[in-house]
Amino acid sequence: MRPDSSPADLFGPLLAKVQERAILPDGKTFVDALPKRPVADIMHDFARLAAGDEALRAFIAANFDLPAAGQGARPAVLPLRAHIRALWKDLARAPKEAASGSALPVQHRHVVPGGRFREIYYWDSFFTMLGLVRDGELELANGIVDAMTDLIETHGHIPNGTRTYYLGRSQPPLFHMMVELLDDGRRDVAARRLSAMKREHAWWMAGAETLAPGSHGARVARLADGHLLNRYWDPRDTPRDESWREDVATAAESGRAAADVYRDLRAGAESGWDFSSRWLDGDALPSIRTTAIAPVDLNAFLFGLEMAIAARGDGEAAHYARLADDRRDAMNRHLWHAGGGYFADYDIERGQLRTPLTAAALAPLLVGVATQDQADSSAAAVSSQLLARGGLNTTLAETGQQWDRPNGWAPLQWIAAAGLQRYGHDRLAREIARRWVDTVGTTFARTGLLFEKYDVERAVVGGGGEYETQTGFGWTNGVTADFIDSYDLSPFVE
Repeated sequence: MRPDSSPADLFGPLLAKVQERAILPDGKTFVDALPKRPVADIMHDFARLAAGDEALRAFIAANFDLPAAGQGARPAVLPLRAHIRALWKDLARAPKEAASGSALPVQHRHVVPGGRFREIYYWDSFFTMLGLVRDGELELANGIVDAMTDLIETHGHIPNGTRTYYLGRSQPPLFHMMVELLDDGRRDVAARRLSAMKREHAWWMAGAETLAPGSHGARVARLADGHLLNRYWDPRDTPRDESWREDVATAAESGRAAADVYRDLRAGAESGWDFSSRWLDGDALPSIRTTAIAPVDLNAFLFGLEMAIAARGDGEAAHYARLADDRRDAMNRHLWHAGGGYFADYDIERGQLRTPLTAAALAPLLVGVATQDQADSSAAAVSSQLLARGGLNTTLAETGQQWDRPNGWAPLQWIAAAGLQRYGHDRLAREIARRWVDTVGTTFARTGLLFEKYDVERAVVGGGGEYETQTGFGWTNGVTADFIDSYDLSPFVE
């Protein structure tokens, strides 16, 4: 048995039956379970199992230790800011030295998001770290970066999360921002992290050098004019282990080859925006075509990675600076919507811009790709179209997907505020932060909890998606703490 085998690799027909019959309410529960016996013995007995859901439930109970209900939802006994500070110990996890079930080893103390998300997640971790740093939890923050470094050295990239079923995909590449947040001048640590940044970049760019104009590889496409842009991708073309039932149903409704739909769903999960109208041809999930799209935020983050490597000043600095310059040119040519005055995604297959405005439009401001004029017009567009009562809307489309209107998400609020502030739009940045903290704070006062997402039009808990809205919650805690402290939002300071 390979150490990176996913539950689908190990328990294929059993997993399919458990998931498709909804034997457990949440599809993630089974793939996080620990087998009590050798896999071969379990599958041998499963082949002889009597038909029926009750027999299958009993078989699962006899052969697997199911994970406990998600932790992290500790009701408040303190004011919001103090509550966030107290929650870090609830969301912190001890090192896990060896793989167990689908869990990958994590050899450093770290933080999980909360609820059903029992493992470390990639892009969540940067936003969580903002709060950890604010609260002086530097050892814990460094543990996260060390764990990410280990993952790159072991797998060549940082998986979506530390589970074998996440190994085929990553998430928005923010490792370089984590490194910059904690840069303490230790040469040995800095050298190791720089090496990891280069290796992650190579993973995202694999195959680029041999691509002919108008062709694409895994996560990179060379456009007809020779420019390179990146996309999300997953080498597997099967249903996601943790969302098997949902993916099978989506593919069945699509009228397309199931393998294509599965890969687009997996790529959508890699984007972190799972799921959104950004990846759809209409309002319905079966129209998903993530792999056909070069996302503006992904390319902005990779520009940031290239610039971060170049800034380290080693012998390869000039090479990465040229890559960043080339990407800036590609983004300005193909991702800038001159008519709308903002950056947007690009349809690789159709050779055209996807013009809807989304919160991803501010990622180029965060990393410094935009000119001042572009930043000014982006700020105007966002202020007039995306700014809502409770923060920044994710998109303008109401599809029922969780990364669409009316939901707002902590990472997008922070990216927007930091990007706007970089270009002097301090008032709008502060207004986004104030509205977000007000939404989190008023919901917290009513419930005693922090949530993964919020409805920013009504300033209440958000909804939509494949699972119940989760509490905890790592990135909400981190961004809210950072906003309260950096903008002195005193009504929420104890």
